[in-house]
Amino acid sequence: MARRKESDRAQQNNDDSDSNPNDELEEEPDFDDPEGYEDDISEQDLMGDLIRQRPKETDGVESIVVIDGVPQVGPERIEKLQNVLKKLFQKFGKITNEYYPLNPDGSTKGHVFIEYSNASEALEVLKGTNGYKFDKNHTFTVNLLTDFEKYNDILDKWENPVPQPFKEQGCLQYYLLDQDACDQFSVVYEQGDKVAVYLNTQPEPSLLEERPRWTETLVRWSPLGTYLATFHAKGIALWGGEKFQQIVRFSHPGVQFIDFSPCEKYLVSFSPLADSRATDEPQAIIIWDVLSGLKRRAFNADKSQALPIFKWSHDDKYFARMGVDMLSVYETPSFGLLDKKSIKVQGIRDFAWSPTDNTIAYWVGEEKDTPARVTLLELPSRNEVRVKNLFSVADCKMYWQKSGDYLCVKVDRYAKLRKDKSDIKYSGIYYNLEVFHMREKQIPVDSVEIKETIQAFAWEPVGTKFAVIHGEPPSTSVSFYEVKTGQTPTMVKKYERKPCNQLYWAPSGQFIVLAGLRSMSGALEFVDTQDFTVMNTGEHFMATDVEWDPTGRYVSTAVSWWGHKELVEKRRKLMQEYEDLRKQKQEEYAEQRRRRIELRN
Repeated sequence: MARRKESDRAQQNNDDSDSNPNDELEEEPDFDDPEGYEDDISEQDLMGDLIRQRPKETDGVESIVVIDGVPQVGPERIEKLQNVLKKLFQKFGKITNEYYPLNPDGSTKGHVFIEYSNASEALEVLKGTNGYKFDKNHTFTVNLLTDFEKYNDILDKWENPVPQPFKEQGCLQYYLLDQDACDQFSVVYEQGDKVAVYLNTQPEPSLLEERPRWTETLVRWSPLGTYLATFHAKGIALWGGEKFQQIVRFSHPGVQFIDFSPCEKYLVSFSPLADSRATDEPQAIIIWDVLSGLKRRAFNADKSQALPIFKWSHDDKYFARMGVDMLSVYETPSFGLLDKKSIKVQGIRDFAWSPTDNTIAYWVGEEKDTPARVTLLELPSRNEVRVKNLFSVADCKMYWQKSGDYLCVKVDRYAKLRKDKSDIKYSGIYYNLEVFHMREKQIPVDSVEIKETIQAFAWEPVGTKFAVIHGEPPSTSVSFYEVKTGQTPTMVKKYERKPCNQLYWAPSGQFIVLAGLRSMSGALEFVDTQDFTVMNTGEHFMATDVEWDPTGRYVSTAVSWWGHKELVEKRRKLMQEYEDLRKQKQEEYAEQRRRRIELRN
């Protein structure tokens, strides 16, 4: 901005002098505390969140863990015990020091102090070995040395929390009273700026609610449709009722993923940005009580595990997670370990709950001469109701039927195995489907061999059929099998050269959509599996998603902004590579042009 001339300044001063002398500014109020005033608000109450993040001077004990429950042995067996424990605990980091307290007679006291090179390694030990079953008589209890100071500072006098008044939310299941049984669906559009909820009426859907910037990323319905969850930088909000008022909110900064329990009693939120060091407590994964909005328990997250880390039983009574050589099952509402200890499973690779029973299916990989196996575990008794050994196994995928009548394990088998340093390479891959008949005596298992690559598998939700896409694109085939009591699954229909890569059964079975999504240009084919007639075909170009409504009357297809964004980014990179190559060749042509002209002459 240009500087004002001196004449302009003088003119302004004259104007100010001509103004009314009574127009004086009011005196500013005095914000000073009165003499003798003492503030009764502590810094902890005023800015506790900032104080917790204040850098602290470390005393070096953050990297020390205390292991209790260690076997008590005499002097002659101490060295052997040390070797066994060192082999176990050095998996989590570099051990710099270890101390075994001894009794006057030279025997161990049953606990050990181990120091690691840094605090993060000590946290990994806490997550991986707390509750570890060392043998049938000893289970480890692992704590950080700093935990003893934290627990020592607990107040002696406990003050009960003040009960909050009950808030009437109205009928949250009002949508079930719709005479035409029309369902609601939500749409996020205009690059996430708007969210709308529609009622699927005829001939056109009816708009129920539309709000700008209702969510910052995406929305998600609860399993029974009671709540609509929105994502925000500070946490999650649940909405419901006829006016979609806010029911409850959960504070979890940086949350990126949520998962409801099947009965909607609990909500699990995950934030990769949560820093547990700020509060000395786990913050990455939090389990909330939906009705009260209270935090029930928090956990650390393992970066190597895929989401969701916790998997729920069908009745919300149990939830489980997989660890290193163990399966941890927790019970509600105490949120403690079932029987106060994890289940030791050497080499566990994956697990899945039955949709209708408190039964877990898990599989264990091969180890030297020990074959892989699939185990059905009944809870809370921990009774192994069925074990199936598998040989030459590269990988397994487990698929439960929605009714819980069948379990299919897709087994990737190999003909040859070659170990290249730390990498394992398989050759001669072929596939088997192991079908468990859950409702029959002793749970018989049938095997179906498929030599081609399996692209997709899907059970009929209510029925006895399953569908498989196999082969290499674009020459993929779709085969339908039927499972009958006391018989091996039989193929009832095979479609050759079908351009599809996904299978979508209707909620009540019988009807299925064969979809060719993303790179297959959105080809759709509707099949009635009662007589295997093709009812209709269609195309939604570049479609990324297919969804049945709960009644099985409607199917929606969509081009997701997220999926489309990935495709656009991929094509942009290909175009950029093409432009770079074209520019490079043009420069080479320009450099060689004069030389070529000289050669021609």
